[in-house]
Amino acid sequence: MTRLTFTIGGILTVLGIVAYVATGAVSVTALIPAFVGVLLLVCAALARRPALHRYSIHGALVIALLGAAGSLMNVVKLGDLFAGTAQRPSAIVLSTIMFVLLVFYIAMGVRSIIVARRSPAPTQRF
Repeated sequence: MTRLTFTIGGILTVLGIVAYVATGAVSVTALIPAFVGVLLLVCAALARRPALHRYSIHGALVIALLGAAGSLMNVVKLGDLFAGTAQRPSAIVLSTIMFVLLVFYIAMGVRSIIVARRSPAPTQRF
C-alpha cells in the first residue's frame, strides 16, 4: 500500500503542476491535485516506519476520501463538458482525473484493510 500511495501521490503532484503551467498559471486552484498529492507523499514517507505504517495509510485514505469528495462537484459537470457549455473545461477534466485516481486508491486501500483483517495474526516469539 505504501508503494501505491507514493505512486498516486506522485501522479497527482505532477498532474497539478502540469495543469497549473498549462492553464497559464492563472489560478492556484489548478494546484489542488498537487496539494493532495504532496499530502499523500508525506503519508507514504511516514508509512515506511513500521510503527507509523497503519496510521499513515489510514491518514492517506482519509485525505483521499476528502479529495475525492471535493473534486466531485466538478465531476458532476461532465455533461456540460460534453455538451460544450462548460465554463471551465480544464477544471472539469482535471477534477475527473483526480476523482478517478482517488476512488481507485480508496478501493485498493479498503481491499488491503479487509485482507489484513482476515489474515491470521502473526505469532509472537519470546
